[in-house]
Amino acid sequence: MKKTILFILLLTVLFSCKENAPVQVDGKAELTVLAMWNNSAIDSIKNYVPLPNAEMILVSEYGTRIEHSDDSGMLNLTNIPSATYQISARRKHPIIPDIIVVGNVVDVDVISGSPASDTIFTNAISASGISINEIYAGGPVNSIYFFYDQYIELYNSSSETKYLDGMQVLRVTSSRAYCSHHSSDVIGVPGGDWNGDGNIFGVTYAFKFPGKPGETKYPFAPNTFKVLAQDAFDHRKAVPVSVDLSRADWEFVSQFDAVDIDNPKVPNLYNISDCKISDFLISVTSDIILLTSGVDSVLSDGIDITTIIDGVEYQSSGTKRITLDSRIDRGWVQSPPKYDGKSMQRREKGVDTNDGTLDWEIIDLPTPGWQ
Repeated sequence: MKKTILFILLLTVLFSCKENAPVQVDGKAELTVLAMWNNSAIDSIKNYVPLPNAEMILVSEYGTRIEHSDDSGMLNLTNIPSATYQISARRKHPIIPDIIVVGNVVDVDVISGSPASDTIFTNAISASGISINEIYAGGPVNSIYFFYDQYIELYNSSSETKYLDGMQVLRVTSSRAYCSHHSSDVIGVPGGDWNGDGNIFGVTYAFKFPGKPGETKYPFAPNTFKVLAQDAFDHRKAVPVSVDLSRADWEFVSQFDAVDIDNPKVPNLYNISDCKISDFLISVTSDIILLTSGVDSVLSDGIDITTIIDGVEYQSSGTKRITLDSRIDRGWVQSPPKYDGKSMQRREKGVDTNDGTLDWEIIDLPTPGWQ
């Protein structure tokens, strides 16, 4: 009898040890958020009205939490952690399904014992053009520090064909105006407007699509992707859990680097910087990527902010200072751990509210050319 009881107790201990850890931090704070949308386009009397069944994305030091507003546009949360929250509301337009309504509020302080409330006023986001849609930088799961399968994915969210002729893809990581042999003084942070004249400084790598801005040789069809591969190669041959980029749409190739891989079946973006002669490399954890029209091709005096089509800053630390000018993006993208096989992608294709913290998420596997 004693042996039976002892056996039962042992089983109880073993099974209790396998109990899953809680997935949500306990808290006692309360938050109410009302999502609204502007229906003046269909009703000349009404203006902002409640937005029902909106996806509500809450970002804090405890991670990302996704909820939904109720039929009256209201979200009420209780027993949540005290923190400063960034909150986004989004859903398909209630009347026009091809349009998305998006809005956000930032720095909402939620404190235990003091119920917090806020209102998000959403606006329609029309198909506005080309944006950076995915950045795969960290490399596959490996033990050999392999990161040559990096790529940047673009998306055309507009309803018309765009053209890539002459556009530039830039990496912005320097605290110098340009190359050390052009400017030796440290004068600002990467991606900043150091002189207050509308020029963005800190470019290190610069690659360009062939042709000139305004030409129409390289079309980008509506609602399609373009994958820009560091090397257009089937990287699974080097690391089996990597990604096949042999059919990428474009490939970064430095004409100054004799050993740079060049897939003859994939068209090239070419190096236009005399700072770096190597292939287009980006950091596996923290970086700034810009896509520009190419109208301003003089890198030494900064890039005219009006020519920047899209810009993204990603970083691994939530406490690191953001350096990209807020007129380009007022947030930052959380990057996955390096050599973890994960990627960074917009939550919704082409939807850019100029707040990367809310617009982007980490995905488990890279998705070149699809979402």
